[in-house]
Amino acid sequence: MEGSVDENLLTEVRRAEEEGTLKDRVWTESKKMWIVAGPAIFSRFSTFGVGIITQAFIGHIGPSELAAYALVSTVLLRFANGILLGMASALETLCGQSFGAKRYDMLGVYLQRSWLILSICSIILSPVFIFTTPILKALGQEESIAEVAGTISLWLIPGLFSFMVSYTCQMFLQAQSKNKIIAYLAAFTLVFHVFLSWLLTVKYKFGLSGAMVSTILAFWIPNIGQLVYIFGGWCSETWKGFSMLAFKDLWPIIKLSLSSGVMVCLELWYNTILVLLTGSMRNADIAIDALSICININGWELMISLGFLAAASVRVSNELGRGSSRAAKFSIMQTVLTSFAIRFVLFIIFLFLRGRLAYIFTESTEVAAAVADLSPLLACSILLNSIQPVLSGVAVGAGWQSTVAYVNITCYYLIGIPVGVVLGYVLQFQVKGVWVGMLFGTLTQTIVLIIITYKTDWEKQVLLARQRINKWSVKSEEAEEDEQNA
Repeated sequence: MEGSVDENLLTEVRRAEEEGTLKDRVWTESKKMWIVAGPAIFSRFSTFGVGIITQAFIGHIGPSELAAYALVSTVLLRFANGILLGMASALETLCGQSFGAKRYDMLGVYLQRSWLILSICSIILSPVFIFTTPILKALGQEESIAEVAGTISLWLIPGLFSFMVSYTCQMFLQAQSKNKIIAYLAAFTLVFHVFLSWLLTVKYKFGLSGAMVSTILAFWIPNIGQLVYIFGGWCSETWKGFSMLAFKDLWPIIKLSLSSGVMVCLELWYNTILVLLTGSMRNADIAIDALSICININGWELMISLGFLAAASVRVSNELGRGSSRAAKFSIMQTVLTSFAIRFVLFIIFLFLRGRLAYIFTESTEVAAAVADLSPLLACSILLNSIQPVLSGVAVGAGWQSTVAYVNITCYYLIGIPVGVVLGYVLQFQVKGVWVGMLFGTLTQTIVLIIITYKTDWEKQVLLARQRINKWSVKSEEAEEDEQNA
């Protein structure tokens, strides 16, 4: 009986989809996509911008402070950030599919379960921030920089826990396409952070402490705003208050969170390895300066990629939960084409501008020439980032995180990095050789994900999403009845 009801529902959904012209469907899908992608891109620009603003103000305090902050932010903070963002992305799968299936009551439960899991993860990561100074000294870092880095790391522990709230709330709201509030809070935070950083570091001369106070407040202000929005009645259908159900059936969520964490971390850490591999090359100072400029530009552009990743994840999970394989496939095609069109324009711009962009960051003609030499590779990276993040978002929306984690390990770490080492060190192509190898890994990963996506039986994915939702929803209802009877 239940099977026939599901089949009738799917038939009605398909019939509704076939109504309307292609133009209408493209316009409707574009609106749904940009409702998620626009605020997601802006909020990620804001988060990235907070770090850049802090670095700019700390740079005026002293060279040791700047070096220490750069070390902590690019190594420790990125390490923790990648783990927490990856584990939180499990929420995109669960909330997105449940919202599409109109199981609104489950979204709040999933949010609370994610808070529990990420809280434990943050506690486990905390000792790395507490013992930063001895760790860096043991690794041979200069003592003065290690001491300042240890102070900065202690300041950033509240920031570590802010990521737990930030990522989970964003994904909870994105699944419902209620993320305009995220963009508004991000805009306010940037303005507030610039003003408070100037006030505390320039006007009142509080130095490093002033800069870190402003940074921590910039991390937490959006979180407070999002929590007020969720608890204050604006998510009345999906937030029913705190529940003991959050402690039920945690193991499947933990497994999905771990798979998500591995998948995202392997991607975020890939570029960091590129920097490490250039440290011992000829003219390392110029190479690293040029590479850091290119990666900084690529970092800003990556925020667009993460926005489209979020959009693909939400749209695919919503449509799978709703029971529409055809709409899910149409959404994938639309998001890929939109992302590719934007990146193709950027690809042309960076090919033509080449080294001229470097003068925004440096006055050195040698560094600018090195940037010009690397610009074609930067342009190719931007073009490749048009498809790969969208397909990663599709994987998150469908719940394939463990599959993509294996793909990432193979393509990035067993193909890309070894090829880069051979080209850069053995064949003496230096930085360009390393980067070409890394691009080869990304290209391989993109091709594999295209094949997986193309060959996927999307009708089966609809049924899997429905089974996942029904399985956990039934358990939750039984648990509620037990609580009431008790």
